[in-house]
Amino acid sequence: MTPTDITETPAPAARPSLAETFSVYLRPRVLIVMFLGFSSGLPLALSGSTLLFWMRESGVDLGTIGLFALVGTPYTLKFLWAPVVDALDVPVLSRLLGRRRGWLVLTQILLIGAIVLLGACDPVRAPWLVALGALLVATASATQDIVIDAFRVESLPENEQAAGMASYVAAYRIGMLASTIGALFLVSGFEALGFVRASAWTWGYVAMAALVAIGIVTTLLATEPAGSDRAVNDPEHRIENRARRVMVAAVGAFSEFLTRDSAVLVLAFVIFFKFCDAFAGAMTAPFVIDLGFSRNDYAAIVKGVGLAATLIGGFAGGTLARAYPLVTALWIGALLQSVSNLVFAWQAMVGVDLWALTATIIVENFTGAIGTVVFVAYLSALCNNPLHTATQYALLTALAAIGRTYLSSGAGFIAEATGWITFFMLSAVAAIPSFVLLVWLQRRGHFVRLAEGVAAKRSAQDT
Repeated sequence: MTPTDITETPAPAARPSLAETFSVYLRPRVLIVMFLGFSSGLPLALSGSTLLFWMRESGVDLGTIGLFALVGTPYTLKFLWAPVVDALDVPVLSRLLGRRRGWLVLTQILLIGAIVLLGACDPVRAPWLVALGALLVATASATQDIVIDAFRVESLPENEQAAGMASYVAAYRIGMLASTIGALFLVSGFEALGFVRASAWTWGYVAMAALVAIGIVTTLLATEPAGSDRAVNDPEHRIENRARRVMVAAVGAFSEFLTRDSAVLVLAFVIFFKFCDAFAGAMTAPFVIDLGFSRNDYAAIVKGVGLAATLIGGFAGGTLARAYPLVTALWIGALLQSVSNLVFAWQAMVGVDLWALTATIIVENFTGAIGTVVFVAYLSALCNNPLHTATQYALLTALAAIGRTYLSSGAGFIAEATGWITFFMLSAVAAIPSFVLLVWLQRRGHFVRLAEGVAAKRSAQDT
């Protein structure tokens, strides 16, 4: 590698016009991904917050309810069975619909059955059966996420990935609203019609199961990704022994990624890119309450206004990633995430002021959403082999969760020791590892090679 190669950055593409920037969201491939986002967001609360509300309302003790946090385990460990999705075809469905769409329809059918089963359970008399139903919903939902991620990465060209993810996130949030606020209103409506409480909850869950049909219709209207179609004929995918095929897919996915140049740096960057955002976010609720804001203030501003800012920020991130080279968009997202944490330090100095809190939450959620969409566009670009898309993407998202789940776990101790103003200043400084890694990757020509790989993938799709 020559010195020129080391510092080279990808040549910027022609800047799209305003009409082109917005029209990308109306392209059929992006619209398909958007509706799949709704299908992905719908089940999460049905085995989480909505279920816990039902259990507490039914009189289940807090100790039992607390244990239900473990139901979310499949979302964390989904990379373990992602090789099965990459390696095996679904009998009949894959032959009729294609490799990815066959798996999508299967997981959606399983979701309908699992949600109906969960709704038919009695939280008081059979909490163990409720736990089984919730685990089945979470497992089917996590598997659907594996397939949707692979489908999205393989369906959208690089210049549509961020727009696709912005649409996906917006629809995902709407799906979550449907299964939280929507489900609760439905249950109340059934009770108003004369249903006893247990039956009202059962029919509320049946209605939620019916909404999964949106994902099935979307899948049937979609077309199989070209790369996935070609992967079916690859020798690796045609190994007759299914257990060996899964093993080959798993080993191939991990080894293919780990043998890339700068693989360790890339994995470290994946862990640290959203760390500063997650570190501050872990303390948002305690911070707002400690300052003296009420529960209603938190619900209306942090959840209400924050959701709107997140949706708008997601679309802004999609526009940013389409208008600039990926490395430039990553720099903008990383800087915005870091600087936005300082707004919380300002809020700590201002104290109880609803307008200040509104501004703080808007800035934080807007910039965080930009960073998320740009980051997902980067993760998608890393997965350029259709034989291993599901496994590699599931692994990368699991690594990204390390910063949110584990590295941020000590945030409360630091906030307690330093006070809120210093804590949020430190959370901004926590972005430095991602800055250093980004510089290092850029100097090693990582983004040049990534752009070349994306171009090769696009060329293969066109042939």
